[in-house]
Amino acid sequence: MKFLRYGPPGEERPGVVDQDGRMRDLSDMMSDLSGANLARLGRVNPENLPRVEGAPRLGPPVGGVGKVLCIGLNYSDHAAESGMAAPDEPILFLKATSALSGPNDPIPIPKGAGKVDWEVELGVVIGRAAKYVSVEQALSHVAGYCVFNDVSERAFQLERGGQWTKGKSCDGFGPVGPWLVTPDEVGDPQRLAMDLTVNGEVMQTGATTTMIFSVAQIISYLSRMMTLHPGDIIATGTPPGVGMGKSPQRYLKPGDIVEASVEGLGRQKQVVEADR
Repeated sequence: MKFLRYGPPGEERPGVVDQDGRMRDLSDMMSDLSGANLARLGRVNPENLPRVEGAPRLGPPVGGVGKVLCIGLNYSDHAAESGMAAPDEPILFLKATSALSGPNDPIPIPKGAGKVDWEVELGVVIGRAAKYVSVEQALSHVAGYCVFNDVSERAFQLERGGQWTKGKSCDGFGPVGPWLVTPDEVGDPQRLAMDLTVNGEVMQTGATTTMIFSVAQIISYLSRMMTLHPGDIIATGTPPGVGMGKSPQRYLKPGDIVEASVEGLGRQKQVVEADR
């Protein structure tokens, strides 16, 4: 099934998509798509829920996110275009939860930024706490999957010292959604095509088949360093085609339109604008 959250920022309500593609309200069943509720999504019957009229704004499809864990250079061809060696272990960095936004919210360019880049990724949402889990058991802890755009300011990330987090955590740098899609509908997460366009021009194409570390390996690896809690989001890396890797390099500017999709998980669309 496909779950979502709709409404103004900070006031989102939980919802689900029925078999005819219509939005249904989940508020009578749960207060939000967060915490322990993520482990019982399979009990929902959309046909018995009230319809949501109109076309409300979509927010991130999971609430109460405790942490956003991002895996860098997880596609060998992306590592090559970045001029970096493929890692022997997953490269981990954190993205501030305040960077999260809805799938169609604007991407703001921070003041002083000039190298804002795009990265379409498979997002993984944890549904049950995971600590010291094996690779074989890792996927049983997943509530669902989503499209994630790991927007990055490359100068902040790579030219100003310190950790990558500072170039990854600006407001609006984490569009998520449109949906949280349950594992039974997704199937094998290592067989999903993905793409990203800017102003209709294809920038990224790839597939999760070429990940260096699989979703299961990533979850197991991270769970040996910290407990993964329900609602935590893992962004699993991006295929080649980012602006930093192009010749000449290309970065986002106000007015650009970014669209990103992962097979079976929907498509998101953002307009780039100057931050205020």
